[in-house]
Amino acid sequence: MLIYPVFVREGNNIIEDIPAMPGQKRYSPDKLPVILERAAKNKIGGILLFGLPEHKDECASSAWDDNGVIQQAIRLAKNEFPDLNIIGDVCMCEYTSHGHCGIIKNGFVDNDATLEYLAKIAVSQANAGADIVAPSDMMDGHTLAIREALDSNNLQDTLIFSYAVKYASSFYGPFREAAGSAPSFGDRKSYQMDIRNSREALKEAMLDIQEGSDMIIVKPGLAYLDILKSVKEKFLVPVGSYSVSGEYSMIKAAALMGWLDEKKIAIESAVSQARAGADIIITYFALDLAEWINNGEI
Repeated sequence: MLIYPVFVREGNNIIEDIPAMPGQKRYSPDKLPVILERAAKNKIGGILLFGLPEHKDECASSAWDDNGVIQQAIRLAKNEFPDLNIIGDVCMCEYTSHGHCGIIKNGFVDNDATLEYLAKIAVSQANAGADIVAPSDMMDGHTLAIREALDSNNLQDTLIFSYAVKYASSFYGPFREAAGSAPSFGDRKSYQMDIRNSREALKEAMLDIQEGSDMIIVKPGLAYLDILKSVKEKFLVPVGSYSVSGEYSMIKAAALMGWLDEKKIAIESAVSQARAGADIIITYFALDLAEWINNGEI
């Protein structure tokens, strides 16, 4: 049930620290086997890939480039570790010059204009070998657009693991540093969900499932256990909880100060999400948790 997020940056022979996320690194595609081998050895559920391209523009063209950084990473991963599930993050924020998750028109993200590009990204990743695509953009209708594009390109077996319930959270800060995806103006509250609204979560989850999502994600994880529980009780598809960068970094920072036991807190955090109903947990502690389980320490 454990999924490990990995940041892949364009280039060669790169393994670099992420200051805001102690213990996490960015890898160039050729260095991915370093972490993939560990993941395969510990039999985790999969790897979720986020790309950092060298070229960014207003329409995120690097995101669907068949030789883009994520496409390179997916091909390498599936070639060397064919039994490891590879998940491609489908969004535009890491690839746009403005840092938003869609096409900008008149100073705002144009939901409908963005759908075409999200579909291109998903098809490109699936053609590269991704087992699963995970749209994280929160555009209305994204799942349907992606499902239709995959099916029309003979990619019916590619699963969709959609971020159906994604809040406009302050817990994403370290990720934006790690992925270079902070918006250059404004914020994402026009398309991500209001943190005060719990009822909308059920509506968003229902729509994504109706449009063809095979699995859905609630994000963030720890701060939204009530939402996770409500979604799991309402729907029958597998539900994932994303324990996000800010949640990870708070634990790491407190542990580095000697204020808490990192291992015990990481385990308790994962257990809390499973207890609330998560079938799948996306966490930066995934490899540690898997090793502790396999060593009989949990």
